[in-house]
Amino acid sequence: MAENGKAHQTVIKKYANRRLYHTGTSTYVTLEDLATMVQSGEDFVVYDARSGDDITRSVLTQIIFEQENKAGEDNLLPVAFLRQLIRFYGDSMRTMVPSFLEFSMANFARDQDGLREKLSQSFGPSAFQHALEEQVRANMSFFGDAMKMFSNFGGAAQGAAAANPVAAPPAPVPVPAGSDLDDLKRQMAEMQQRLEALAKK
Repeated sequence: MAENGKAHQTVIKKYANRRLYHTGTSTYVTLEDLATMVQSGEDFVVYDARSGDDITRSVLTQIIFEQENKAGEDNLLPVAFLRQLIRFYGDSMRTMVPSFLEFSMANFARDQDGLREKLSQSFGPSAFQHALEEQVRANMSFFGDAMKMFSNFGGAAQGAAAANPVAAPPAPVPVPAGSDLDDLKRQMAEMQQRLEALAKK
């Protein structure tokens, strides 16, 4: 299945002069063109023309950078979220971040059509755009808070151990079964199971 999906991807080649070449149409394209392709649902992969390396991730990141600079006050990524995301590079929790983001955005994309229809019927297209932006900001804020809680939880334990290297470890503090931490751990475990099941299809 995965190989068949790759076979239908549009191939873009990036040359040393930073020009992007669309092999399907035999034309040069811009980052703006690639952004339009993504928004219309067209899948593509970008290769370095000289080395043959897959550089799709870096090109998509460039597109986001360009969109954020152009959007002004209507950007999607809050500063607090960007700071938190940077902090996860090198953090022990970083392995959970890609799965969490992918799962969250997939669910949001799945539900947005219903949200768009309801809001358009009630308040018009502009209301949907505003609600969509607010929902993205809320989701990103929740993600940052959730990951920060996990990081602080692990960091507090490590700090206590470093401060008392010869002392006996303290008895674990019982956490109520219905606590927010337990709920979050359970949701993350379920999310990972769903992602693994989707990957096997």
